[in-house]
Amino acid sequence: MSTLIKPEGYTALLDMKQTEQGIKQIKDFFQQNLSTELRLRRVTAPLFVLQGLGINDDLNGVERAVTFPIKDLGEEKAEVVHSLAKWKRLTLAEYNIEPGYGIYTDMNAIRADEELDNLHSLYVDQWDWEAVITREQRTVTYLQNIVARIYAAILRTEYLTCETYPEIKPFLPEKIHFVHSEDLLLMYPDKTPKEREDAICEKYGAVFVMGIGGKLSDGKKHDGRAPDYDDWSTLAENGKAGLNGDILIWYPVLGRSFELSSMGIRVDKESLLNQLKIEGKEEREKLYFHKQLLDDKLPLSIGGGIGQSRLCMVLLHKAHIGEIQASIWPDEMREECERLGMPLI
Repeated sequence: MSTLIKPEGYTALLDMKQTEQGIKQIKDFFQQNLSTELRLRRVTAPLFVLQGLGINDDLNGVERAVTFPIKDLGEEKAEVVHSLAKWKRLTLAEYNIEPGYGIYTDMNAIRADEELDNLHSLYVDQWDWEAVITREQRTVTYLQNIVARIYAAILRTEYLTCETYPEIKPFLPEKIHFVHSEDLLLMYPDKTPKEREDAICEKYGAVFVMGIGGKLSDGKKHDGRAPDYDDWSTLAENGKAGLNGDILIWYPVLGRSFELSSMGIRVDKESLLNQLKIEGKEEREKLYFHKQLLDDKLPLSIGGGIGQSRLCMVLLHKAHIGEIQASIWPDEMREECERLGMPLI
């Protein structure tokens, strides 16, 4: 069911021409910064993959992929990617990438089950990145170091945007705050996970919420994660489960928390088997990707996705992602957005 946040007194700071120029500048500058910061090289990525190989991502474990038959392959079915977490890891192995280096790509996807609102679209564009790590780097300390470097690239991009368009004022804090989802539950036991994110982001401005995917002490998950890419079950050096998380900010234009990136240290053989068992998905062990991992043919890695349209939306102070990207929206939403001064492309 589509919903719409209606910010009071919203006025777009840039016209359509400036917006398009700003989008290009942000995308060009940020990906160069990300590449330099994490030592990533660009690779070309698929829009779709063959069904049944276990390469596509299930995100929260329930979303349906868009599928279509391929005439020249005897009507064998392909599916449009949700993201490229598992594909990237196969590519790291194929390219023989060494520890300390990685890849990034322009990922385009269709998520047909998305509930449409100011932040969620059927069309997804993100920088999908993945880097090879060592066994010793599978720690919360290393994860936080990578998060801080990504956040530094975001801050530099905000600075450039504000220099280019003086009417846009910076609002992101200098540093990102780290908190585990279990600690967040203990801080706000009477709130829902989304309300907890709103509260902590309003307090600190930018937050990395760790340990997303496993059940917390209340028997519920902070949010869902598929069992076969992020490691959300390993007990880390801080005594808490999970080597993954989300980069969130407080977005004053909409008065709510805003996810910019989902990322984490990926499963190794042990955590993959454990998470498949927890989720009752042991049958996936027979799929191509999973067999490659279980046969020690894939490197240990860290990776994630950073929303391109989302980052542009935030840095250009837009109220709806449809002001940044072209997609399909309900007629009622288009009409209401036009009335509210946020016309959708």
